[in-house]
Amino acid sequence: MDGIDGAVAVVTGAASGVGRAVALDLARHGARIAAVDIDPEGLAQTVRSLEGGGLALAGDVTDTGGVEALFDQVEAELGPVALVVNAAGTLATGPLAECSDQDWHRMLAVNATGVLVIGREVARRMGPRGRGSLITVASNAAGVPRANMAAYAATKAAAVALTKSLGLELAPLGVRCNVVSPGSTDTPMLRAMTPDPQALVTGDPAHFKVGIPLGRLGQPEDVAAAVRFLASDAARHITMHELYVDGGATLR
Repeated sequence: MDGIDGAVAVVTGAASGVGRAVALDLARHGARIAAVDIDPEGLAQTVRSLEGGGLALAGDVTDTGGVEALFDQVEAELGPVALVVNAAGTLATGPLAECSDQDWHRMLAVNATGVLVIGREVARRMGPRGRGSLITVASNAAGVPRANMAAYAATKAAAVALTKSLGLELAPLGVRCNVVSPGSTDTPMLRAMTPDPQALVTGDPAHFKVGIPLGRLGQPEDVAAAVRFLASDAARHITMHELYVDGGATLR
């Protein structure tokens, strides 16, 4: 696909779930993938599945020095980075009154600080080149109140604001920054959150959650397809946009 074939793409959170689906999808459309995650075993499995192979990089998106070195390695081995996908994320649920400092700081570090650290590298590298695309995978929880997800939602809202604001800064330089916000998607993270993911389809009136109008859980491939669209030349006039991929769950 134009804008993707041959492009060097860094995908964080690539060891499983949405990140893995994004890496596989972009590789099928010709991207050269640098897959990043803190889980080396999952990362190796992803790279083995990539069409054309890829580069596996164990890394922590919250480590400023490590991220800079990671981008240096990618560009030395694969060439200039043209596409970055922030798919690394972590989740802890429960009433805000019971949210531990540890859970809060972990979510804030990965979901928000990680986006900032990666975004700085995008600005420093893609900006002077005058081309490129950054896509952050956030959550529909960032845009609508969710009971038992306040801390997570806040960190994802920060990720959205960071990405859009960076998009405003980089637009005059020709770099696009967009957000994909999934709803309930059938990933290991979701299955760790609830014993009955299918209940999310019908909704939970007691917690003011309406369910999914399209009548099914999202699949990681659904999110990956949205990422691919925003990365492609078909979206060349789209920046600072947030694309919801949630089956209508937020009624927008």
